[in-house]
Amino acid sequence: MINYINYMKNKTINKYKTDYVVAIPSYKRYNEITKKTLPTLKKGKVPADKIYVFVASKTEEKLYREKMDSKTYGKIVVGKKGLVPQRRYISQYFREGTHIVSLDDDVQNMIRLTKDDKLKHIANLDTFFKKAFRTLKKKNLYLWGVYPVKNNLFMKRKITTDLRFVIGVVHGYINRHSKDLYPSLKSVGKEDIEQSILFYLKDGGVLRFNDITFSTVFNAPGGLGTDRYQMNKNAQEYLVKTYPKIAKPKFRKDGTPEITLNRNPDI
Repeated sequence: MINYINYMKNKTINKYKTDYVVAIPSYKRYNEITKKTLPTLKKGKVPADKIYVFVASKTEEKLYREKMDSKTYGKIVVGKKGLVPQRRYISQYFREGTHIVSLDDDVQNMIRLTKDDKLKHIANLDTFFKKAFRTLKKKNLYLWGVYPVKNNLFMKRKITTDLRFVIGVVHGYINRHSKDLYPSLKSVGKEDIEQSILFYLKDGGVLRFNDITFSTVFNAPGGLGTDRYQMNKNAQEYLVKTYPKIAKPKFRKDGTPEITLNRNPDI
């Protein structure tokens, strides 16, 4: 009887036990990754051997290897050029079922909303990433994200599972080699919006921690995207046409094309 009880305890624990890898796509920004994301992960107690840096070419691999401290990452992988092809390559590189945390190369900090509505750096990212995947599995979902803006006036201490924007800067997913989960090249500039939609359509929800966010500099020089206005305009038009019940066009005050998502689409 005792052995059976122990077996059931272990079975329950294993059901939600999780490990993960960290995938960082980077292009011509070894200075960014060495000064920002890698130190952020180290400070957050993420073991270096979990960290994979994905670059675009053998030349890039050599350069990154020369510039990065070998004690701060596990492996450099030569993948594809361009963020959409690179993220698809990352998914195909790892086995199905792998828990993947995807971070941009310029994440300066991960931040949480405290009980008194203050913003505080997350001391242990390793613990948070494991918690994120445990919560994801409990909800029977496959994609988790964080609040897309560092603003304690809008952040809430709650987790949502309806259709919310899961920003690509910091997100995690349980890997599946499903073509219907890969954003189109037509969504470049807003590929994370399409990824949010695709996971929602497949799984019935996406998980977002609305009390967690990050610090970074958007549209920094270099990286995996250029010509941003036209790129965003093309992506906006593609998303509105492809998902008319979900994606609606909007524009920032400066004219930047954006998308509003229908959180509970009738599909």
